[in-house]
Amino acid sequence: MVASLNRPGGNATGVNIITNDIEPKRLGLLRELFPGAAPFGVLLNPKFPPAAQQALDITEAARTIGRSVVFLNASTDSELDAAFAALPSPRIVAMLVAADPYFDTRRDRIIAFMAQEKLPALYHLREHAVAGGLMSYGPSLSEAYREIGIYAARILNGEKPADLPVMQSVKFELVINLKTANTLGLTIPPGTLAIADEVIE
Repeated sequence: MVASLNRPGGNATGVNIITNDIEPKRLGLLRELFPGAAPFGVLLNPKFPPAAQQALDITEAARTIGRSVVFLNASTDSELDAAFAALPSPRIVAMLVAADPYFDTRRDRIIAFMAQEKLPALYHLREHAVAGGLMSYGPSLSEAYREIGIYAARILNGEKPADLPVMQSVKFELVINLKTANTLGLTIPPGTLAIADEVIE
């Protein structure tokens, strides 16, 4: 859509909300909670254009930290049901829900399943933790929307989109839902709590 992030060159600019590029960081956060050897599950939508890179990044990050991952693929409701039914045995210790717009539309369903299975899960947006997910790490949507509003005002005041660099997400937030942790019988390490941007009690 643009010639480059620094010089869009056309009639489009805005904010690039970085989500799928930080899957390794999310996997690292799960490792801090579960330092043992049990495998992690990864819920991935193979039809999401960045999915191949997500899978590669997660696989490489898992190799780096010496953990195994089991991918569960879903891009439709029936495939999501099948993925839930196919939880591996021996059981995975926690789930990384990869950043994906389809999973966002099924947020409540995924969170309800994780609660039913007593399976800790980490998501990419604060809204998932607020809705009952254990943890989220990702860009601040409110900050991104604020930046979009500033750009809209600048364009309405006469600046050209071609002259406004595409901004990247710069504010990321770790949100922990302690109510969910207590329900799951989990103790969040003090070091992880200390770096959280928000703790829901």
